[in-house]
Amino acid sequence: MPQTPKRFIAGAICPRCSAIDRIRSWEQNGIRYRDCVSCDFFEQLPIEDDTIPEVPTRVNQPRERQRPASEEITPVRILDPKKPH
Repeated sequence: MPQTPKRFIAGAICPRCSAIDRIRSWEQNGIRYRDCVSCDFFEQLPIEDDTIPEVPTRVNQPRERQRPASEEITPVRILDPKKPH
């Protein structure tokens, strides 16, 4: 079986030694593994097909702004300062 590449997780903090950017992750045979290259932290988690839906926030939801009737859109006129008005 070919070796699965281990990838570092940017910004991850080790839960044991609190080192930053020292956690590696890889998947093999339906299991996700994580370890720390600075200490002896090691964790394995089953890969779940049913992912948890993303929590709705103002950033990931469509923006539906209703313009009030009093707020009418009008074009802007650009005035030439050299011409009399």
